[in-house]
Amino acid sequence: MTISYSIFFRPPCGYDPPMTVSLFASREDAQQWRAPVATAVSGPERTGSVTIDRLTPGTEYWYRFTDPNGKRDPYFIGSARTASLTSCRATATIDAHWGSGYVVTVVVRNIGSQPVDRWRVSWRWPGDERVESIWGGVIETTGADVSVRNATYNGTLAPDGVARLGLVVSASAVPDGLTLTCDA
Repeated sequence: MTISYSIFFRPPCGYDPPMTVSLFASREDAQQWRAPVATAVSGPERTGSVTIDRLTPGTEYWYRFTDPNGKRDPYFIGSARTASLTSCRATATIDAHWGSGYVVTVVVRNIGSQPVDRWRVSWRWPGDERVESIWGGVIETTGADVSVRNATYNGTLAPDGVARLGLVVSASAVPDGLTLTCDA
């Protein structure tokens, strides 16, 4: 996790670097300065970043700052989430389109070094899209949010292995593209 900072004010109203960044597992722990799970020290610059490694992927942490003399910032509490361990990447290609719809092919690739036994691709429709048919996956939609998980026959992917799914979509306009997230 990398936390960027900018120290605008010098003492007595602000702080001088280096600053100690303390990470906490919950907001309550951060509010009480209780049981930090990790700490790191910034550099001497007033604007920079601190990187803390060996954190749990996909986890929210809360952070606070302490100056070199141990003075705790009484006001600021921030939160950040570590990135998920993603073993897959998904890309979408619009293969054909006509006045009231289009066809999309999604390619799911295992980018990890271990086989995966399931995957899920998610995105948000940019307009009034509606799925008319799908193959190669099982779809769930909630409003504009779409999630497609693997079918029973294409969930296992070897490293660098791919699965394909397709959709026929009705819509009043064809989007420039789709931004997909993939979880394995």
